[in-house]
Amino acid sequence: MRRSAQPVDPLAGLTLPQRLGVRGVLAEVRDAGVWSWDCPVLLRNRCWMRLDRIALNHLQRYLPPDGRDEAPELVHYRLLLADGVDPLMAQQACWHDFGMADCQRAQRDYWQSRKRHHHGWTARRYRQLVSAYRERIERCVVAVPMLVLAREGSCEPHQLHWISELPS
Repeated sequence: MRRSAQPVDPLAGLTLPQRLGVRGVLAEVRDAGVWSWDCPVLLRNRCWMRLDRIALNHLQRYLPPDGRDEAPELVHYRLLLADGVDPLMAQQACWHDFGMADCQRAQRDYWQSRKRHHHGWTARRYRQLVSAYRERIERCVVAVPMLVLAREGSCEPHQLHWISELPS
């Protein structure tokens, strides 16, 4: 997820009830003080002017990350190339280790996923969010992730913001 050239205020345009809801979520995280997969995540849909709160353990189902470029067959192939193995030999090694059909499926799925726009929401970004959230809570930093969802049909990325306090 690329960062925008100009700073974006993720709270701009929130209604008073939504702002009060964010304050309540921050208070809840502060009071809990411990890491849990039930920690809240905020999802902002600007098109519908919605602000939803879901538990972290539901995020993967609500907003499935694209992890096709992390298929074991492709990772193994890339590692072989990085080690200086000839591309044809690397492909044959992958066919031997994983089977030709699985390697071809992984490549096909990868290239098909490149045609669809996932708004930068990958398995790697998901893991980074989870890791950063846990780290913040363990350091007693009260912050809640807010994903500002890309507008439908756009090529813009989903924006991740950490909300730690609301201006009065």
